[in-house]
Amino acid sequence: VTSSPGDGVLAAMAAGGMERLASELEGAGAVRFGEFVLKSGLVSPVYVDLRVIISHPALLNQVAHLLFQTTKDAGIKYDCLCGVPYTALPLATIICSVNQIPMLIRRKEAKEHGTKRIVEGVINSGETCLIIEDVVTTGSSVLETAEVLRKEGLVVTDAVVLLDREQGGGATLAKNGIRLHSVCTLTQVLKILEQQNKVASVMVTKVERFIQENISRPSEPNGTSAIKRTCKEMSFAARAELPGTHPLVARLLRLMEKKQSNLCLSADVTQSAELLRLAAVLGPSICVLKTHIDILEDFTSEVIHELRELADQHEFLIFEDRKFADIGNTVKHQYEGGVFKIASWSDIVNAHVVPGPGVVKGLKAVGQPLQRGCLLIGEMSSEGSLATGEYTGAAVKMAEEHFDFVLGFISGSRIVEKPEFLHLTPGVHMQAGGDSLGQKYLSPQEVIGEKGSDIIIVGRGILSAPNRLEEAETYRKAAWESYLQRIGVSAQD
Repeated sequence: VTSSPGDGVLAAMAAGGMERLASELEGAGAVRFGEFVLKSGLVSPVYVDLRVIISHPALLNQVAHLLFQTTKDAGIKYDCLCGVPYTALPLATIICSVNQIPMLIRRKEAKEHGTKRIVEGVINSGETCLIIEDVVTTGSSVLETAEVLRKEGLVVTDAVVLLDREQGGGATLAKNGIRLHSVCTLTQVLKILEQQNKVASVMVTKVERFIQENISRPSEPNGTSAIKRTCKEMSFAARAELPGTHPLVARLLRLMEKKQSNLCLSADVTQSAELLRLAAVLGPSICVLKTHIDILEDFTSEVIHELRELADQHEFLIFEDRKFADIGNTVKHQYEGGVFKIASWSDIVNAHVVPGPGVVKGLKAVGQPLQRGCLLIGEMSSEGSLATGEYTGAAVKMAEEHFDFVLGFISGSRIVEKPEFLHLTPGVHMQAGGDSLGQKYLSPQEVIGEKGSDIIIVGRGILSAPNRLEEAETYRKAAWESYLQRIGVSAQD
């Protein structure tokens, strides 16, 4: 769906401009070859990072010129221009300054003071805004910017990009009413560098295969873009070592590998003695114990003290399934105070995104100094749940904006391709189906192997069994073997 280079760009190519561009991008380290872990968790043989060109003024100007020439060649009509934050901002600034075009700046997050605007500049509702981007892979960043601009009353019909990685971004944008115009494609750059003997033909073939095997398809029913996962995925241990992984996520991933368990027990019991008995007996089999502390009929602070000792002894994290859903100031008090003082003992809590980012900010103010973390509810396992589509997208966006406190999601499947985030899925049972109250069940194999989740949450499937330990081990083994199969490791390994 990406448009071909226009006459001006073709002329530049004929004059050797494209060859010079490819060479300078490679020389500046903007295009590199080897093994690189992408945000999706896939290991790519090529890495494109145009952030480095800000330290190369001549190259920065050259890229900006080619982007503007592409807009002219395509005959795009627009009133103002907006660069996708952050790499495209200096490019957009140069284009607008040199060519006297009104510019808008989209913030990643609205200010909490002053005008509290998320788009800076003079906005005239009904005008057409052109989006400038450096690299497009799935098109998600362009779509996020387009959504913000459209909410401000602007029309968005086109986006111009320097490099199209040819992994489905054009098709996704087209489905959302945006034409993508590229200065060049990754394949074109590869061929030029191969001709210049700057990359071996075997590497070119490897990159071309990677592109074809990892093409994103336009949004699925839940509104997220899915990556065709044909490459071997990262192990939990490898994800724990990523620089962007939250310390609590890293700790959990390491103990999951150590215990060979990605099982979370949902201990929905009403008596403290039973809760502690479950923690003591099943603790060695689980990585997380999920509580509903407010349903205990005999709660005392001593119960929490004993539960924490068992968590430390058996190496599992405690997750209080509180589902916070109020304004920031209220959840702050609910989290740190009251009878339960949840922040003092629970490693993880969760929250709905309905109240907006204030709910995360309120929880973070209390939990972050204590090295706690939060899961956002991205999807629910009950029939007729409204946590789909735009709701799920909002949860992902909020998580990305607060990655220093949000650990991941409660969801029915993997909803974002970033290995730093965890996905925990409830409603898991050995036999798929449902109950009379609308709960839908999926098997461990479906949840981990097919839907790409990380941890299964099991309650009644274990609690209703005659031998709870034996049943817990059955779930643990099923989930762990599904994980091993997903990353391409045999159970014997």
